[in-house]
Amino acid sequence: MKTIEQWIDGAPYHGEPVRRVPVENPTTGRIEAELLEASVADVDHAVRVARRAQLSWGKVSLAKRMDIMFRMRQLVLDHQDELATAIVNEHGKTFSDAIGEIQRGRETLDFACNIAAALKGEISYDVSTGVDVHTLRQPVGVVAGIGPFNFPVMVPMWMHPIAIATGNSFVLKPPSPAPTASMIIARLYREAGLPDGVFNVVSGDRHVVTALLEHPGIDAVSFVGSTPVARIVQETATRHGKRVQALGGANNHAIVMPDADLDHAAQHIAAAAFGAAGERCMALPAVIAVGGIADELARRVAEHAGAYVVGSGFEEVTDLGPVISARAKQRITGLIDDAEQRGATVVLDGRAPTVEGFEDGHFLAPTVITGVPLDAPVYTEEIFGPVLTIGAAATYEEAIALVNAQPFGNGAAIFTRDGGTARRFKLDVQAGMVGINVPIPTPVAYYSFGGWKDSLLGDTHIHGPEGVRFCTRAKAITERWPGATVHAATMSFEREA
Repeated sequence: MKTIEQWIDGAPYHGEPVRRVPVENPTTGRIEAELLEASVADVDHAVRVARRAQLSWGKVSLAKRMDIMFRMRQLVLDHQDELATAIVNEHGKTFSDAIGEIQRGRETLDFACNIAAALKGEISYDVSTGVDVHTLRQPVGVVAGIGPFNFPVMVPMWMHPIAIATGNSFVLKPPSPAPTASMIIARLYREAGLPDGVFNVVSGDRHVVTALLEHPGIDAVSFVGSTPVARIVQETATRHGKRVQALGGANNHAIVMPDADLDHAAQHIAAAAFGAAGERCMALPAVIAVGGIADELARRVAEHAGAYVVGSGFEEVTDLGPVISARAKQRITGLIDDAEQRGATVVLDGRAPTVEGFEDGHFLAPTVITGVPLDAPVYTEEIFGPVLTIGAAATYEEAIALVNAQPFGNGAAIFTRDGGTARRFKLDVQAGMVGINVPIPTPVAYYSFGGWKDSLLGDTHIHGPEGVRFCTRAKAITERWPGATVHAATMSFEREA
């Protein structure tokens, strides 16, 4: 049985574990490792180490910091199969999907490799006689990251490369169901030449999160997870004087207009709804079909999704792996059952797939439902499973009203051939990320990721330019040099004369 420890001060750390947590392979249903949960004392030790390391790391030149980021980027490339294997074993997604997750996370490393461009300040000469003003950005200190189970590499990588490249140290609380990838990342940072103590990993449950949120040595907290937990994170951390970016849940919607290419829409909606078994914050669990096309759209989506292969993520033919746990499977199945009892039609039923050789795995196949009442939990809640509801609206106005009535505002999309409708949608919709004929509108890393409403608590989005602002503090310097009253231009002119 593999034991997964903490990572503090550049090495694995046993510490004073509170308990051993079983780490399950959701494909087989078997326990394959034990995670040592950090104690509050372990968290305190990690933060103190990080704080000490940051004092010198924050003074390291940008050139040296970027050099380490370049080396880290190459190491992630060299070890992406190792990382992907850990993801498949502990999360269950397909190997190709795991590689895609790593590639999207690596985009933030790419951004961090040129962090000097993002840290450039501004300057104004002679705002008053002989007085100049310029700005600069300095690290906040120690940043804590709390990541979700569904993207154990990508989401933390949206946090730590920018935090570290801007001169901060970092303490990561990885997801307990999928902790191994974070330990691999820690090892790669050490191989890249990152000084000991700049990147640390402490695993555990609520007590670890609380210790990080309340610790006086933590200056900023970045979180991705459910909205109820995001609220706790924001309220607790801000009460203890920290800046917070807390990305919460989602219930992303797409509108399909009657002029859309229905087969294109159906193919991409199926991929967005059921990829990674629907366990994405940018999954597409709800579609509103406009103008009497709902049944035909549902038929086409079901045709695409019905061909998906459910099985082990290591098999090349597999399209969907398992959901994360037996409890998650039971919850998702219950939502489908409830919708059916309320009169909805299950067009494609994935509640009881047979996966030969993996009978104890937590598998669900794609499920498509129509006629779902608007108050049914399968429509109102974040499903986080391979379930798609397709509703109907008579007009665009009715459809956009349904989308904007959602408490979440992470992502939204529209399928249409009409540029005027698309332009109207991107201005009307109340969501932070918008797709036009693109069902998963996740921006590249040199933009920033974040939603509206209950999908984002805090002021800044994650990674990209807003990530830099989150990890740094601005400073404005006003300076005068008494005695140097002659302007440089005048001095140059006099020398030439």
